[in-house]
Amino acid sequence: MKKTNGLIAASVLAAGVMLGSAPVSAATECIAPSNPGGGWDFTCRSIGRILGDLGLVDGTVQVTNKAGGVGAVTFAYVAAERNDDPDLIVATSTVGITQIAQGRYPAPLETMRYAAMLGADVGVIAVDDESPLQSIDDLMAAIKADPSAVVTAGSSSAGGWDHIRLLLLAQAGGFEDLKALRWVQFDGGSDAVTQMMGGQIDVVSTDLGEIAGFVESGDIRILAALSDDPIPAFPDIPTAKSQGYDVTGYNWRGLYIPGGVSDETYDGWVERLKTVYDSAEWQDAATGSGLVPIWRGGSEFEAYVREQEKAMADVSRNIGIIE
Repeated sequence: MKKTNGLIAASVLAAGVMLGSAPVSAATECIAPSNPGGGWDFTCRSIGRILGDLGLVDGTVQVTNKAGGVGAVTFAYVAAERNDDPDLIVATSTVGITQIAQGRYPAPLETMRYAAMLGADVGVIAVDDESPLQSIDDLMAAIKADPSAVVTAGSSSAGGWDHIRLLLLAQAGGFEDLKALRWVQFDGGSDAVTQMMGGQIDVVSTDLGEIAGFVESGDIRILAALSDDPIPAFPDIPTAKSQGYDVTGYNWRGLYIPGGVSDETYDGWVERLKTVYDSAEWQDAATGSGLVPIWRGGSEFEAYVREQEKAMADVSRNIGIIE
């Protein structure tokens, strides 16, 4: 406990030096644990604007950017300084939960309360249009026959989200030696696809939003969308679930609130965020930025986040990222 508290205090001190003290007003605030631009900033600014436009909060939502440690600095700051603040929401995503699962945050997942996810980039498993692999079953058969012969790639490092969701799929297919699967990191999904089209890569795991143009042109084929349901813009792409693999790979966008708030405050935030999700303003903002609107809120979302953390930790342990 002393070690955890020390890490939190150190991170908060760093946050204070870099970012100044917390605002003294009781106005609603959304913290984006990143610099301006990017997914977390979009989450706070879009949802914050709609909360104000719909009259769901008093006045406007103040957006604060607190970069550091892929969200760890903000997590520590909220835990130590704002843990019972009913007017604070914080942007998070699959990336943040991956960091927690790998022990890179200064406190456990249960330190916060997870309110809702409102949309996601959908992970996909792609091959070249001339690849002999026609389904996830074909891919699993090839991996089991000789994992060293199947070169996989994405835009994250080993142990990052692109890599982990491919490993979760392989695990669901009964492949156990996850370390044997070859992985190559590129700067983006489109770079990985370009190399795949040139014959250097066999399979790419990435977000559909990064490579949609290649799908539309017919240069690549998607073996599976890692989503609950077919993607509206590409309804013919089969899901992994429809092929018998109970795996989703959302890079979702959502919000947590401080862990010390009351159940009444928590339920109120879930209700407000559901109103935001159902609004035409959010549906337009989400789809306009390439997200698929998806709702998980309240206890359902908290259970989902905990399942994700456990799955990511198990896979990370199996491949040696954590002990």
